[in-house]
Amino acid sequence: MKNKIIDYIKSDLATETVEEIGLNEDLLGSGLVDSVGMVQLVLFIENEGEIKVAPEEMTIENFMTISHILEYIKRKRDTETKQS
Repeated sequence: MKNKIIDYIKSDLATETVEEIGLNEDLLGSGLVDSVGMVQLVLFIENEGEIKVAPEEMTIENFMTISHILEYIKRKRDTETKQS
């Protein structure tokens, strides 16, 4: 999932050409992804991660970095598994 997210950001969302994206790089703060791109990224994560992101979960704490996104997906999947 990590590589899919990074590849998607680099190919479709990045506001400038990037060679590498660090796992702890601030996606919005660095200007790598703008607010419209962040919405697209959430939709991508929903499709690729097979999860539903609730509006109240679209926070900077969940989507600031690749690491935050991966942790969020793991928590979300764990929660959904426990509920089923």
